[in-house]
Amino acid sequence: MGFTRVQIRQAVEHGLIERVARGLYTTKSANASEHNSLAQVSKLSPNARICLLSALKFHNLTSQNPHEVWIAIGRKDRKPAYTTPPIRVVRFSGNAYDQGLEDHVIEGVTVHVYSVAKTVVDLFRYRNKIGIDVAIEALREGWRERRFTIAEINRLAERCRIKSVMTPFLESILA
Repeated sequence: MGFTRVQIRQAVEHGLIERVARGLYTTKSANASEHNSLAQVSKLSPNARICLLSALKFHNLTSQNPHEVWIAIGRKDRKPAYTTPPIRVVRFSGNAYDQGLEDHVIEGVTVHVYSVAKTVVDLFRYRNKIGIDVAIEALREGWRERRFTIAEINRLAERCRIKSVMTPFLESILA
């Protein structure tokens, strides 16, 4: 916003603003949305993508509220070093990193979030880390609410090389 370091330091000392993280400040009276931590992470790590449990919560497909923001970074990208907000980093490569991205604006910040279908596919990819029950619940809820098509899931599952794992679960919800 064009403030100098001295002006920012003085504003912090006078209590007009507070430091959230290195280079990230907010006013004490700011109306933070429920997705405030996603906006903070996107501001601190512009190339990160919101994925897995955080994307599931963003798309309102779970009642769970993850205490960390799950982000995907490229295979060779440097892992972010900040601790606020807390993050959980997973590495995606190739098609898994680039497919199914949506851009949303939260509190004036562009946030890269994976689509509902891509999130469901990723949950099956990381079923040993997340839990197969979470992946199945997301698949059922997303299908029940018509948030994706089976063709879309199949296309993404094939590109992310997880189609053979997902096929029995897809057949069970269609039966």
